[in-house]
Amino acid sequence: MTVGGILLFAVSARTSIVALRDARARRWLLIGAIGVFVYPLAFYSSMDLAGVAVGNVVSLGSGPVFAAIFEWLWERTRLSARWLVCTLIAIVGIVVLSFGGHGAEGEPARDTLGGVLLGLLAGCAYALYTYASTRAIREGHSGRSVMGGMFGVGAVALAPVLVLTGGPLFETGQSIAIAGYLALGPMFVAYLLFGFGLKRITSSVATTITLLEPFVATLLAVLIVGEQLEWVGWIGLALILLGVTVLATARHTPEAFPAS
Repeated sequence: MTVGGILLFAVSARTSIVALRDARARRWLLIGAIGVFVYPLAFYSSMDLAGVAVGNVVSLGSGPVFAAIFEWLWERTRLSARWLVCTLIAIVGIVVLSFGGHGAEGEPARDTLGGVLLGLLAGCAYALYTYASTRAIREGHSGRSVMGGMFGVGAVALAPVLVLTGGPLFETGQSIAIAGYLALGPMFVAYLLFGFGLKRITSSVATTITLLEPFVATLLAVLIVGEQLEWVGWIGLALILLGVTVLATARHTPEAFPAS
């Protein structure tokens, strides 16, 4: 996230600085940068404690719920009864999943509950910087400028964490290659495309589309990494996907509270 954030800022430095100087956009860029700082620390710690499958599903699966909450808090978007029911289904799924996931054979016991709580924090942070990005874009700035400004500020905050804890990343050629791939692929290229997409869709739609990530990650964790999900875990996974998918389709025509 640190290296990727620096690269995002570097390729759009001039327009990102313009966005940061705009008082209306700067507020959202700084709020989003808080999410950028919290997200990787909570997300990767969640996977470390609860496993790749559970960590991904909880972190990304809870994103649409938090995005809807932010839209309600800042835009007074009314939350329907259908939304509340779907959210409850997703939360039940997260609880069920937390008791149905296990690591690969031979691994030490996992702290699934701790991983789930950190996953929820990661989902909140992810939704926060996604929502803040859409608000900054509405102020007339490009997605590339917003991504550069927001992740650039986040990279500055994350740099001390990298210095203090990132030593193992540079111990072998393999770990350097993996870190380089993560910085260039999932961070740099992916978030350039993410910013482009946010010009055309809302934060709630964006967070719902990215639910493909935890679904695929769960399958890869089981098929390749060797993690195990008991039948209870698969039910929890199905409940999460059901809840957030129906939730997204229920929120296409939101009502709004009268302006105060």
